[in-house]
Amino acid sequence: MAGLTCLGFYRTVQAYPLVIGGRWFSLVMLPEPGTGHRVTGELYEADDAALTRLDLIESVHLPTGYHRERIKVVSLDGGLPVNAWVYFKDRARVECTHSAYLTAYDDDRYIHRSKRPAA
Repeated sequence: MAGLTCLGFYRTVQAYPLVIGGRWFSLVMLPEPGTGHRVTGELYEADDAALTRLDLIESVHLPTGYHRERIKVVSLDGGLPVNAWVYFKDRARVECTHSAYLTAYDDDRYIHRSKRPAA
């Protein structure tokens, strides 16, 4: 996606519950710090236009969508914690879960938006 630059792999400073959820086997991080594991993933620098597109993809404009918050993450290469945007979904809005708490996302059951049937 235009406007994104990968900064490398980072890990959350606090533990969060990360699960595979919903009928599309999507990644869901729950806004419950101190529960689950420290989560590892790629961190991207995003310009304003890219953030706007990501917000649309994550359905932040819908009551059932994700919401964006800042949390602290640290590079796997070391260094001081930095602030990063993450997308959370409230537990009550996750229709079902298909995994225990994860440390990273790796699930081939995910159904990409382009392959989903029309609602």
